[in-house]
Amino acid sequence: MKISAAKADGFIKSPSPDVRCILLYGPDQGLVFERGKILGKTILDDENDPFNSVVLQAGDIKSDPALIADEAATMSLTGGRRFIRIQDAADSLTAAFKTYFSNPIGDALIVLEGGDLSARSTLRKLFESEKSIAAVVACYGDEGRNLSDVVRETLQKHGLNADRDAMGYLLNHLGSDRQVSRGELEKLAIYMGEEKTVTLNDAMACIGDSGAFSLDNVTIAAANGDHAQLETALMRCFDEGNQPIMILRMLARHFHRLHLAKGFMQKGYNGEEAIKKLRPPIIFKQVPAFKKQLVSWDLHRIALALDILTEAERDCKITGNPPETVCSRALMRIAQAARAPRR
Repeated sequence: MKISAAKADGFIKSPSPDVRCILLYGPDQGLVFERGKILGKTILDDENDPFNSVVLQAGDIKSDPALIADEAATMSLTGGRRFIRIQDAADSLTAAFKTYFSNPIGDALIVLEGGDLSARSTLRKLFESEKSIAAVVACYGDEGRNLSDVVRETLQKHGLNADRDAMGYLLNHLGSDRQVSRGELEKLAIYMGEEKTVTLNDAMACIGDSGAFSLDNVTIAAANGDHAQLETALMRCFDEGNQPIMILRMLARHFHRLHLAKGFMQKGYNGEEAIKKLRPPIIFKQVPAFKKQLVSWDLHRIALALDILTEAERDCKITGNPPETVCSRALMRIAQAARAPRR
């Protein structure tokens, strides 16, 4: 059973009692981890309960496939359901769970935590096809309303709020990993001390020392058609540990915003008005570059850039070519398109 993104949070907080096995997977490993913890709390008062909670590695089950049934059938010494958490879940577990689904015993809740499993994953397909006792939940990076909620919730917990520019900055520089985002916001809360309103300078001082500036430089250089700056910024991004798919998605988000702003302009707004209508807002330091790109990029080439980025992300996952090389070539093609004459 596949749980849609719109229903995912509600399902995680209150899963159907008929569902015994839940596969969490996706590029946002922080969200996978967080959702695993939430699922544990739906049946346990203490997630570290030594009698009712057990953590297994995928390798444990690969070595002993019967371990699933053994753990699921084990009776709790203190009553209640047991919680079984399986980390590093991958296709090596498909055969073992196919056997378990044919004769599911016990009432334990089994949660599998996997990486970014592709649509071809046999484990994903198995869980999606099982309509009664299994469910699949994808965990993608926070963006839009989800990210806004995470930022506001975490700041409010510390009695903080963010002004417009600070919120825009946070929404543009967080979101690829839920755990990292919360960690950065916790760090920001400590930085604020007795102050209650987060300003842009506060957000930049606390969070801007990570890879955010390098990602911004990559985005601006590619969309401006600056090959030299792009090559330097991209190399720094890779050195800082930024993943190629994250870079591609960051740039895709930028071009989606350009596309949206162009749409506002077609409705009669000028460039400056169109930029002000975007949510989250463009950081004021990036406005000049964005305004320039609104002039230089037409809708046809924006669509071309998005196609290049979509194809590159797919190639990173399925071709076996080095993702850094795939990403670099795609961004260089976009920079070249930025310099092409307007149609």
